Amino acid sequence: MHIEHVDHKKDPAAWARALGISREAVELYLASEVIDLHVDSFIWTRIFGYDLFKRHGHGLFGARFYSQVDFPRALEAALSGAIWVITTNPARSAAGRARAFVRNQARLRAVFAEAAEQFALVRNLGEYRAARAAGKHAAFVGIQGGNALDRDLAALDLIEGDLVIRITLVHLSSSRIGSTSSPMRGPDDDGLSSFGRDYVRRLNDKKILVDLAHISKRGFWDAVAVHDRSQPLIDTHTGVSGAFEHWRNLDDAQLRAIADTGGTIGVMYQSSFLGDGLLGGKAESIVRHLEHIVRTVGDEHASLGSDFDGAITPPRDLPTCLELPRLVELMLRRGFAPDTVRKILGANFLRVVGHLRGA
Repeated sequence: MHIEHVDHKKDPAAWARALGISREAVELYLASEVIDLHVDSFIWTRIFGYDLFKRHGHGLFGARFYSQVDFPRALEAALSGAIWVITTNPARSAAGRARAFVRNQARLRAVFAEAAEQFALVRNLGEYRAARAAGKHAAFVGIQGGNALDRDLAALDLIEGDLVIRITLVHLSSSRIGSTSSPMRGPDDDGLSSFGRDYVRRLNDKKILVDLAHISKRGFWDAVAVHDRSQPLIDTHTGVSGAFEHWRNLDDAQLRAIADTGGTIGVMYQSSFLGDGLLGGKAESIVRHLEHIVRTVGDEHASLGSDFDGAITPPRDLPTCLELPRLVELMLRRGFAPDTVRKILGANFLRVVGHLRGA
């Protein structure tokens, strides 16, 4: 199936005018690898039949909660790649979650197979480069909530080959693996369980990135303690407490722990986590969080992890993926060097993938 879309590379000046930004920002964006570390659109396909092949508008809530990404808009936004996420329903039994994952894995593969003319599932840096050389969007796969496969350690073998690039150990609820950072866990932070520690070691063995998004502070440090230091750690979608204090955000010590392994931190777009109002905000807030990461641990450890379609309320000037070049404009205005911008847009994550799985 061929997906029609506007190719902004043919007239970057027109895109710049439409967004109200400089042509310099658009051209830098189009010349960069642009990778989103957390896109949750597949959950709406599973629950409501959201058609990824259709170009959607802003939906019922003005691009709040959902309708922020689909295949035509991903192509039009010149999104080079993304981690497309299979999210876990914690209400199922452990066996039920494993069965659901197998079904969802097959369904996601089928969706991308239908879009194979312009999208390619990729597992490593070499496959990413091949997809890009063919002019395709390179789609990595991630799991949100390790409890999708916590029946036992052997459940991780249900992943087809090395299809999955990263797994968040926990999501919004605590599990057999460990404690969430969410207030829903209650007052106790039990960190990682013994099983959770073994789970981290098994992810290391399988060269799946240990994603520390959503984990409690004690669980974070438990994971750092048992993690194979020859592999990078990652947090795909978070804010940072140095820019805005919040239970969802990482503090400076946590940033340094990830950077010390050669990993990267993806800044998410949920306005309330960034320090703005619940139902709005400005893209400038995303850049403030990126700037704090750069100042604290350097420009090789900051990335973009929107959480688009993950029931978030993004900034009002960045409601969908189509407005992403506005981030480049804002970074340039704040004095970010073009090379730093390129690293944040995608080069940092590609370095991490190459470190983990080779070229």
